[in-house]
Amino acid sequence: MQRLDLRQLLSQKLSPQQIQFIKLLQIPTAELEARIKEEMEINPALEEGREEAETDPFAESSGEEEYEDDFNKNDEIDLNDYLHDDEISGYKMQGDRGGGDEEDREMPIAMSSSLTDNLLDQLGYLELDDKQYNIGMQLIGSIDNDGYIRRELSSIANDLAFSQNIETTEQEIEQVLHLIQTFDPAGIAARDLPECLLLQLHRREQDATTVLAERIITEAFDEFTKKHYHKLQSKFGVTEDELKKAVDLIVKLNPKPGGAGAGMTRVQYIIPDFILTNENGQLQLSLNSRNAPDLRISRSYSDMFDAYDKSDKKDKKLKETVTFVKQKLDAAKWFIDAIRQRQNTLLRTMEAIIKYQHDFFLEGDESQLRPMILKDIAEEIGMDISTVSRVANSKAVQTEFGIYPLKYFFSEGIATESGEDASSREVKHILKEIIDKEDKHKPLSDEKIEKMLNEKGYNIARRTVAKYREQLNIPVARLRKEL
Repeated sequence: MQRLDLRQLLSQKLSPQQIQFIKLLQIPTAELEARIKEEMEINPALEEGREEAETDPFAESSGEEEYEDDFNKNDEIDLNDYLHDDEISGYKMQGDRGGGDEEDREMPIAMSSSLTDNLLDQLGYLELDDKQYNIGMQLIGSIDNDGYIRRELSSIANDLAFSQNIETTEQEIEQVLHLIQTFDPAGIAARDLPECLLLQLHRREQDATTVLAERIITEAFDEFTKKHYHKLQSKFGVTEDELKKAVDLIVKLNPKPGGAGAGMTRVQYIIPDFILTNENGQLQLSLNSRNAPDLRISRSYSDMFDAYDKSDKKDKKLKETVTFVKQKLDAAKWFIDAIRQRQNTLLRTMEAIIKYQHDFFLEGDESQLRPMILKDIAEEIGMDISTVSRVANSKAVQTEFGIYPLKYFFSEGIATESGEDASSREVKHILKEIIDKEDKHKPLSDEKIEKMLNEKGYNIARRTVAKYREQLNIPVARLRKEL
């Protein structure tokens, strides 16, 4: 049965301007230049350049102004809104409050050939017939990012049959695979970790240490991974020193020959969003403006309104043109305003973080980090937690001690005997120091580390020690054991 109901609801909706600001806020500086170029391509009313009458780029803006497009056949356009809006049309994207020279906008990126290209080049040097060459290309295409071939040879044979109409056997594929396994980097195209390590050992001088290392991998790999060194000594009848040399040789091998260690991947540079300097104890913050060109409203589009104002307003086609121009001008004003809000929000957030972690930024001592959560910064700058989260998750700051992601400075608090809270990062730092100094013949268990931290005044449980240890990528005591 159908019926009509009258309901009263309260709801919140983001305006297009707010959505645009949120999207701009969460992208890092490295991507901002591309986003601005994209906007300039789709909006001819937005152009790069600086107006003579420049305004303060850090002026407050609420971001809630509404630009209503109420132009229709009976409405007139107020040209003053577009011809004399100096506050927006002359916005310069300069991050440094104190001025200064502009930074170079081009960031060099080191490039090198990909792993696949490198392997294909090496394949070309082999004297192979067409069938073998196609098998080799299929095998190289099956190598994953770590440098392994994890697909079954039978599946690769099926791929060749269905996609290239090449009938082959697993034996033929394995013959070509063995050739590819002689390529650089050593260990490439292995089917599992033991085979990868053996491929690297086979290229070394076959002395007693290398032979023992090969036997350990082929005959006792499980005991080796579990660090049952006494069993290995007994099994192979070697001294502790001989075993230590073999183990040291194995752990120095590359378990991921296709990764960054192969030297064939693209090198990515982190572009910091903030630059923090220490001038005689005074911290100076500036925004990295490398990817932030000067933006302004196109004067030619503004002049179109002049032409309309002096022409016959009854012309229907001209009205349609001006409607289009007005929409582009609105979009350009919103975009420039969103960029200004982005810069302002970034600075306010980073300044609050510096205020909170002032001691750390002065000395770079990790133990000086205070417990800090998103809510602390949100309350400090009077913004929503989600806004602070967007800034913290995608931005980085360059300091005299290195480049840090902003989320590095956020951590939980751990209670101490003095009644104060210590940063969880400080506790992790001390935990790492304890493990670094432990006797590697008898590594400390989580329970012993817990007692040592408690003696230092940190009220921490064993499960928390285990959690922090895992976050630091430190294995359990058994796997930290060395000869």
